[in-house]
Amino acid sequence: MAQWTPDAIEEQTGRTALITGANSGIGWQTARVLAAHGARVILAGRDRTRLDTAAAAIRAETPAADLATLVLDLGRLDSVRSAAAQIVYGGPVDLLINNAGLMNIPERRTTADGFELTFGTNHLGHFAFTALVFPALRRAPAARIVTVSAMAARWRSGALTDLMSDQRYRPMTAYAKSKRANVVFTIELARRLAGTAMTAVAVHPGAALTNLQQHTSGALIRRLIPLLARVAMGSPEGAAWPSLYAATSPDARNGAFVGPAGRRQDAGPPAPTRLPRGADDPTEGAALWTDSERRTGILFTT
Repeated sequence: MAQWTPDAIEEQTGRTALITGANSGIGWQTARVLAAHGARVILAGRDRTRLDTAAAAIRAETPAADLATLVLDLGRLDSVRSAAAQIVYGGPVDLLINNAGLMNIPERRTTADGFELTFGTNHLGHFAFTALVFPALRRAPAARIVTVSAMAARWRSGALTDLMSDQRYRPMTAYAKSKRANVVFTIELARRLAGTAMTAVAVHPGAALTNLQQHTSGALIRRLIPLLARVAMGSPEGAAWPSLYAATSPDARNGAFVGPAGRRQDAGPPAPTRLPRGADDPTEGAALWTDSERRTGILFTT
């Protein structure tokens, strides 16, 4: 089978894509490509000025791009509710790409609602947002929900215990937990969407230098990052390919985990890859779903 590239993306005119964290990095690259293929793209992010700058950069490449912006802070449930309400009162959403994320926050911090910041943003914020915009997804003919995880979802330290890091906080352990939760949530969502025209797919982008590395601690590591980017990391453009494949390819399957097909899965054309061990366990999926509803106070009815 031929390797997938964005050249395979069919015309997206008439479809609406909603992308979180779309003002930079992988999210912006995903928005840029979908807009170039005719989709109406809603760029969601925390800062209005950065969103406007990101939209202007896309229009510089694609003057006819159909773009809108949405202020969304996944670390504040009031912002999640407000942003979701704007979407639900609009038209159908064909593609929801849960892309935004935090990584390697040096010290334990909390969201406005008291959740550990990394888990609260990367998982709980997206869980709540997906639940609240679900009526708009249901109105589309065959909506897709793509959630961006990471290779860290496979780490042993990512076990879904002590979710708020109350007992012990380690930056990359909190990240690994949030990324495993992204996959477990997606598989549970896919299970609940079985028999419908809707699809839920988890992806990981491999390794790419993006704004996620801004919190990396240590002067030596920060100096090494540009070298690592040239030697071992892919580009944000290439790292967007798994999201684009999951959003547009007719071969993307409900409940799949998609990542780069390279030997180390750090770069290369996208393809289905193995799930983190146990991520498809219905017991873990149901437990995370119930816990997420309890913490956010938002019931997610599919």
